[in-house]
Amino acid sequence: MSEHDSTDQPAVTQDMISLFDDYTHLSLDRRKFMDNLAKLAGSMSAAVTVAGLMASNAQAQGLVPETDERLSIETVTYPGGSGEMSGYLAKPKTAGPFGAVIVVHENRGLNAHIKDIARRVALEGFVTLAPDYLSAQGGTPASEDDARALFGNLQPAGVTADGVASTAYLKTRDDVNGKVGAMGFCWGGGTVNSLAVATPDLAAAVAYYGAQPNAAEVPNIKAKLLLHYGGLDDRINAGIPAFEEALKAAGTDYELFVYAGANHAFNNDTSAARYDKAAADLAWSRTIGLFKETLA
Repeated sequence: MSEHDSTDQPAVTQDMISLFDDYTHLSLDRRKFMDNLAKLAGSMSAAVTVAGLMASNAQAQGLVPETDERLSIETVTYPGGSGEMSGYLAKPKTAGPFGAVIVVHENRGLNAHIKDIARRVALEGFVTLAPDYLSAQGGTPASEDDARALFGNLQPAGVTADGVASTAYLKTRDDVNGKVGAMGFCWGGGTVNSLAVATPDLAAAVAYYGAQPNAAEVPNIKAKLLLHYGGLDDRINAGIPAFEEALKAAGTDYELFVYAGANHAFNNDTSAARYDKAAADLAWSRTIGLFKETLA
């Protein structure tokens, strides 16, 4: 957790982060969230500042600019589960074919941060597709609050079907060697877990602080799993014991890491209050290591 000691801005406490997590994943009631945050921060003006520190900046430049000359970047469309899907595709300019990685966004949609993640993965030597799961609703809007509201219209079966279709699309590409993995964050982490259940030929699946699948479905997972959790993420971590018990019973090839002191969304470097660089860097190195092991 980041502490802000400047007299110009209030400190972000764990209670504030927990409140923000409830708002963004459960209630979606911004007025109630801001009223409660003002009580914790001491004033509404302080609450506005704190909310800005915890929210991700969808316009963040990112670590890898879109102008990076090592990458080829384009927007692609392809058949989804029940309609056309749009996605952001980044790949190395060097000769392939390459393994492919699907990057699944948070419940804010396909924003600048997720596109940056796709570019980072592409620089590691993969064809990387970040699908927009809000494609059927006109695509990801600029406002995070508007984007979050649209997720309530999605049905789990349709989301999984779009993920299966994204995997199938990548396998048709000449620049892909036939091996596909997936990684996702928050809502996307849960989506990747469900994709692993539904796609037996998925080579690797990496879920960052994602909701766990039903234990009865775990035996269907054939991908090698890598599971990242923040130690302070009580809401998501409540599902770990049953998931791990099912993974062990099924003989699934998996690794599970809980990063002590890290919050939900610890990988998101556009959210100053929740980003944990040490945890994010370690999780990233493990993620890329798995993809290089399984998708070459």
